[in-house]
Amino acid sequence: MTTHGGFEPVFCTIVPPHVLDKLSQAEDPALAGPARRTLQRDAFERTQRRLTTVLGATAVASVADGKPQRTIHDARHGTDLPGHKVRGEGDKPGKDATVNRAYAGLGATFELLLTAYQRDSIDGNGLPLDATVHYDRDYNNAFWNGEQMVFGDGDGEIFLDFTIPIDVIGHELVHGVTQYTANLTYFGQPGALNESVSDVFGALIKQYTLGQTAAEADWLIGAGLLAPRVTGVALRSMKEPGTAYDDDVLGKDPQPATMDDFVRTGRDNGGVHINSGIPNHAFYLAATALGGHAWERAGQVWYDVLTGGELKEEAMFTDFATLTVKAARERFGDGEELDAVSKAWEQVGVRTL
Repeated sequence: MTTHGGFEPVFCTIVPPHVLDKLSQAEDPALAGPARRTLQRDAFERTQRRLTTVLGATAVASVADGKPQRTIHDARHGTDLPGHKVRGEGDKPGKDATVNRAYAGLGATFELLLTAYQRDSIDGNGLPLDATVHYDRDYNNAFWNGEQMVFGDGDGEIFLDFTIPIDVIGHELVHGVTQYTANLTYFGQPGALNESVSDVFGALIKQYTLGQTAAEADWLIGAGLLAPRVTGVALRSMKEPGTAYDDDVLGKDPQPATMDDFVRTGRDNGGVHINSGIPNHAFYLAATALGGHAWERAGQVWYDVLTGGELKEEAMFTDFATLTVKAARERFGDGEELDAVSKAWEQVGVRTL
């Protein structure tokens, strides 16, 4: 994996830094303490990811046989990875619901990729899927570190167990798909596209698992993750970016829905978790305009762009949008798919070339 012309190698967390920054400033130490420790742990893991990229990760054997190869580990509230193996592929469910959810989420992601897009695991060649649960104490995040998934249990005050929303599991694993395909730079607009692609396919994994159509889906990312005391429904909304939460501790969801409200910031790698709301909303508009199962047409177009080889690491929103229009025409012709994709980008203010 490249270092993207000097930018940090990709270390992807589901909870954005700006959310944890806000939480770390809370007057209640029961809220601020876990957030601060999570930020410190994330910084450490980000450095480890950087070193792994420089030194080279341990090679993992992949076998393309169309079957998942899942292994779940338990960190037992420590931070050594991967931890103690607690469930392997084909093992029966145990008593730990977190382990079972992680196992099922890895399987659901594998199934969508294989069934809808004929992709054998995240690398396309049967890469084993590894995950660690019960990471650290009161750890308020989940992440993909370039090699495996890691889930915290949350602090119970603001965040619950990070294996609860299946789209969180899918979101993080799809960062791996991006890593093996377009490898989008994790900064600015390319980074927002990186985050958006993970939200898109995380949402599709949830919809596929539930058998939902685009009209039936809630289009929320991380529904069920926020504790009861939080005024909010999820981490992000693809249907209505900027409305997922409005809380006295977390603040207000800062995501824009259109380019009119694009946020220019040096924080969060140039706002990768913030401005991702714009391409997220474009996908929602295209998928709901087409109706039916979103993974079949809109999802296919987005997948074609991600894996087609033309999407550059430094791609901007306009580049991505232009490629989706091209992909829609190549796969479906000059029909409603092309019209829906073109209009969706127009509605969010992203021009196509």
